[in-house]
Amino acid sequence: MAGHSKWANIKHKKAAADAKRGKAWTRLIKEITVAARLGGGDADTNPRLRLAMDKAMDANMPKDNMQRAIQRGVGGLDGANYEEIRYEGYGIGGAAVIVDTMTDNRTRTVAEVRHAFSKYGGNMGQDGSVAFMFTQCGQFLFAPGTSEDALMEAALEAGADDVTTHEDGSLEVVCPPTEFAQVKSALEAAGFKAEMAEVTMKPQNEIALGGEDGARMQKLLDVLENLDDVQEVFSNAIIDDE
Repeated sequence: MAGHSKWANIKHKKAAADAKRGKAWTRLIKEITVAARLGGGDADTNPRLRLAMDKAMDANMPKDNMQRAIQRGVGGLDGANYEEIRYEGYGIGGAAVIVDTMTDNRTRTVAEVRHAFSKYGGNMGQDGSVAFMFTQCGQFLFAPGTSEDALMEAALEAGADDVTTHEDGSLEVVCPPTEFAQVKSALEAAGFKAEMAEVTMKPQNEIALGGEDGARMQKLLDVLENLDDVQEVFSNAIIDDE
């Protein structure tokens, strides 16, 4: 795997998210609504809601929007009743893909996801066909140049599982998903602000794709991410942009 690819992929994902700010708000409102419905409207006792609200604040969402989403989730306002559905499949070169959705119309969503896979060179799989290749965890990614020793000390003290230095100099901290908020707060208190911080599905093994295959895989991922009902797309593909 090309050493620079990890950071290049991180920057691409971040840039794509920033470019879709309006859509990001829509997704975050759905996540806040569902988190409040499942775990209550108090972020101090609902870690999933706390994470969703933190993401919303990072995206500069007004507090009124968040409060309306919470009220909708706990039954104070009328609104769509979303359900969470995960789809799994394969992309170019057999790369694994997980697509997490929230939808008020299951029939529409599965049709759109299946169409995207088939049109852009992938195949939808059965439930569980690729999920075993991923581990859910909290993940923090830091730019090359970050002090490895200082970050490692702060991360392990905060309850992180591991700190990895990649060939391109970027640093990655992983932690149990239940400890994400605690580790994030501790790292920020120690002066470390991650370029990306999220609870994610981390692939246990990665597949490097370059050239035409890399471009085709990126197109498939972009199309899936742009579907209205899609919340997150995870893949074990590392796409070489050179």
